Amino acid sequence: MASSWASRIGWGVVFVLTLLFGLNGSYMLVAPEAWYWLVPGVSDTGPFNQHFIRDIGFIYLLSALGLVAGVWWPEQRMGLWSLVAGWQVLHALFHIWEVVVGICGPEALARDFLGVSLPALLMLALVYRHWRHSRVKAR
Repeated sequence: MASSWASRIGWGVVFVLTLLFGLNGSYMLVAPEAWYWLVPGVSDTGPFNQHFIRDIGFIYLLSALGLVAGVWWPEQRMGLWSLVAGWQVLHALFHIWEVVVGICGPEALARDFLGVSLPALLMLALVYRHWRHSRVKAR
């Protein structure tokens, strides 16, 4: 029973992250200036740059695609989801670095938690869960 519950939670996380990454990336591509002014803290990090925002929008779309591809091709899931997790973790670490070196104040970590740090932590949990499940199945 617990395994079934945990599995539903895991797939729910995949669905929510796919939706979040896909919508965020699409918005960044379609309306970069609106995205720049809407997302809290973004305008504090530097001037509007539509090219840069769209570049990152593509990364978010690829992240959503990587999650979906991992669902469709379970044998490739570990690699695909690890790449998505890698981007999310590096992004979160960069936000922490900005606070450490004084570019942003510590309040930025709380402000960015839901959109930056939490997705990174959830991706790490998904990759770990898949790795652990794969090891159990291989026995």
